[in-house]
Amino acid sequence: MTDRRLLVAVPALNEAGSLAGVLTEIRAAQPDAAVVVVDDGSSDETAEIARQAGVVTLQMPYNVGVGGAMRVAFRYALDNGYRAVVQVDGDGQHDAGDIATLVAALADSSVVVGSRFAGSKDAKWVGTHRRWAMWFLAVVVSRVTSTHLDDVTSGFRAADHKAIALFAEHYPTEYLGDTVESLVLTSRAGLSISQRSVSMRPRRAGRPSQGTLRSALFLGRALMAVSVALMRRPVTVG
Repeated sequence: MTDRRLLVAVPALNEAGSLAGVLTEIRAAQPDAAVVVVDDGSSDETAEIARQAGVVTLQMPYNVGVGGAMRVAFRYALDNGYRAVVQVDGDGQHDAGDIATLVAALADSSVVVGSRFAGSKDAKWVGTHRRWAMWFLAVVVSRVTSTHLDDVTSGFRAADHKAIALFAEHYPTEYLGDTVESLVLTSRAGLSISQRSVSMRPRRAGRPSQGTLRSALFLGRALMAVSVALMRRPVTVG
């Protein structure tokens, strides 16, 4: 997409152990893209590693969550004239080689979600209970947005200039707001959504929450996020 300036945004909280590798992968995959790391109040060397890598580093004074960090990234993109933003997490789960796939799909959609479950790239490392909760949530959000989506909690996604303008002002900052609620926000603003199959890897550090109880809590919170999004007045993009 030669008519777009691409910004890769990396929200990061205490990712000193993985961030350098993530930034190296991004540069190898997208050498012409700009990169911004939003350090979300880290207590480790995350910000210093980002600065040493030579990328723009925005430091939050305290932890604001992924949604808050990404709203800052979208504001930065809007203020600096970027035409597309791709979110890549700092924990190494996202394959930077798939950035091009997401950006190409912006030719037909304002927001493109990188799905672990669409097509043949299934994430078998996702636990059974959580996978079921994610499937049920995808059914709900697909119906609300009138768009078939398989992986509504994926943070690996791209946004075009219309979505950037919307998200710079209204990107949800609550728990799961950056994923499920932002999709409802996008749809209700009249912007189009699509998905593309991408590869995702287990996180390089820590372990994801699993188990029936945690999955039930996750699903309940996610459905609440959808409900909150539906109760809010739709936002229009000028």
